[in-house]
Amino acid sequence: MKRKIVKIHEEKCNGCGLCVNACHEGALELIDGKAVLVSDAYCDGLGDCLPQCPVDAIEIIEREADEFDKELVEQRMKERKVQQEPLPCGCPGHTAKELKVRTAPAVVKAEKAETAPQTSQLRQWPVQIKLVSPNAPYFEGAHILVAADCTAYAYANIHQDFMKGRITLIGCPKLDSVDYSEKLTAILKHNNVKSITVLRMEVPCCTGIVNAVKTAILDSGKMIPWDFKIVSTEGNILEN
Repeated sequence: MKRKIVKIHEEKCNGCGLCVNACHEGALELIDGKAVLVSDAYCDGLGDCLPQCPVDAIEIIEREADEFDKELVEQRMKERKVQQEPLPCGCPGHTAKELKVRTAPAVVKAEKAETAPQTSQLRQWPVQIKLVSPNAPYFEGAHILVAADCTAYAYANIHQDFMKGRITLIGCPKLDSVDYSEKLTAILKHNNVKSITVLRMEVPCCTGIVNAVKTAILDSGKMIPWDFKIVSTEGNILEN
């Protein structure tokens, strides 16, 4: 049958996950950092997800599609229920979780010794992606760290393990209503950047910062070595 249904423009999607949480039928999922309509039968075509998308990657179209199946949706939503309840916003990144602070043996030993406090490895100011100038002299010949805001609070040794020897840029793809790829592309085009390391959190909305770096490298037309690391909410580095 021909009916109204959601269409997602993959090239625009930044992986923030807001549409996934807005869909009451569970028709959308984040797959490989992009929102995907997993089944026509789950989508009622009403478009509750549309106003949540910050990059206009969703529209309602008319096409041949399976009929909306309310019984299938109810079954799916029961299967998706989890024991841990998120806060009212529904975003996985907002899920309430109490973290247990663990002290490693090496840290205990260091605390007992009389050692000097660690020094900051921040090499420039400003640090916000949306505030830096692409023509700033510190970008020339630099190794760049592009980090999600929350990583500095989750990963205890970020200064020594990631910021040291790098120019640090930070941002939050969910809260900043800007396209990071445009600024990052300008930085790469105007400078001889040696490498880029991306540090993101494990929550879905953080995928956007990785996608912005990918887009910037492609749009710059340069072959720039890059890599990304994922930090868990417990402060560990996860396998990519």
